[in-house]
Amino acid sequence: MSAELLINVTPSETRVAMIENGILQEVHIERESRRGIVGNIYKGRVSRVLPGMQAAFVDIGLEKAAFLHASDIVPHTECVAENEKQQFQVRDISELVRQGQDIVVQVVKDPLGTKGARLTTDITLPSRYLVFMPGASHVGVSQRIDSEKERERLKNIVAEHCDEDGGFIIRTAAEGADDTEMAQDAIFLKRLWKKVMERRAKYKTRSTLYGELGLAQRILRDFVGTELGRIQVDSRLAFETLKEFTSEFVPELTEKLKLYEGNKPIFDMHDAENEIQRSLDRKVELKSGGYLIIDQTEAMTTIDINTGAFVGRRNLEETIFNTNIEATVAIARQLRLRNLGGIIIIDFIDMASDDHRKRVLTSLEAALAADRVKTNINGFTHLGLVEMTRKRTRESIEHVLCTQCPTCEGRGSVKTVETVCFEVLREITRVNRAYDADNFVVYAAPAVAETLEGDESHALAELEVFIGKQVKIQAEPLYVQEQFDVVMM
Repeated sequence: MSAELLINVTPSETRVAMIENGILQEVHIERESRRGIVGNIYKGRVSRVLPGMQAAFVDIGLEKAAFLHASDIVPHTECVAENEKQQFQVRDISELVRQGQDIVVQVVKDPLGTKGARLTTDITLPSRYLVFMPGASHVGVSQRIDSEKERERLKNIVAEHCDEDGGFIIRTAAEGADDTEMAQDAIFLKRLWKKVMERRAKYKTRSTLYGELGLAQRILRDFVGTELGRIQVDSRLAFETLKEFTSEFVPELTEKLKLYEGNKPIFDMHDAENEIQRSLDRKVELKSGGYLIIDQTEAMTTIDINTGAFVGRRNLEETIFNTNIEATVAIARQLRLRNLGGIIIIDFIDMASDDHRKRVLTSLEAALAADRVKTNINGFTHLGLVEMTRKRTRESIEHVLCTQCPTCEGRGSVKTVETVCFEVLREITRVNRAYDADNFVVYAAPAVAETLEGDESHALAELEVFIGKQVKIQAEPLYVQEQFDVVMM
């Protein structure tokens, strides 16, 4: 499989597109304004010790001093993987740190308002599958990995990389990962920690020893081991930064990095820009003439398959089966492209044949095999729906690029003009009964105002006779369809 990464960098945003066989499969987007400092490691200096609060303030070079509580200076009381729990007594803060002391800390909570960042001395470095724990000597496994056999397999792989530098926690995402992927993550993290230690010895106080990786670096870290043919970057500064990063931590990718100097924007290659726009549509066209309807809600994502203009060559059953098979490939791609996670319900077109159902499931499983995110298919329900789950790893592309519609407020529909007209008439009646007014002015959206003075003018006239007062209609171009005001004069 031919794969390449396109990296588009601007001062405010970084976007990464993964292309497989000339087709966009994944999009990753990071806005600079939304990046925090959680995970960053600093060489700070204790500026003040507060015994009454059991805490200290640490100057790490930010505008506000950061906060370090005594409980964040001792090791955690529980390991993710082990059943045994070691209890630690929190000592007095005055015994743990002193004013003017240099200390290595990691940010666990971003600064907020007048409060500085929250710190810990219990440093950890995360990667895709592992968390490195400096100073530890054991391997822990996420409790969410249920299979004892899988837990032992993963522990045996990672145990080979434990030494005096530290140990590891195996994350839930590691379930099913192969030996090479696990080893690459462990090697990467140990290289990273070695760099942090070198900087600690070399850098002055109030310096950043490690900044949480930006999107481009995280993508390259996570794609180690993937058969990438080329990585193109459209920013010279970002290219040099990534080249330095790969040389230090993932040297096998350095030769694949290329500076893109083409005349057209990098995301116009392989139609990536247009594909991103199409990924926001509910309707996805299939080559045969059929189509998918994808609806993402807070609780789940539903996908409906329709034959559309596809009529087949032989009979209806063949048409339905072929459309469903084609849909499986499109669904697998859309899940990756849109990064849809959680519960997913697929409504394939009803099939009478059990053999056809099995083949559709097999096709869906095969199409999802290329997905780096864990998926689980539960098969057909009694209602003929396919239930599946896909692990949530980040925000969907819709949540990153879009916001709730201010007109419908997320409902996906607005009241008809006729409905709003009747609401206006009812509101006039209500206000007339509650207050004493000589007449009324209604401010409404142009379409509503036009209907009140046109098709519904008879209803308005009857209301005026009923209340014995004049009602004037005023069109407001800036009002949305459901918006109106009844003003007493």
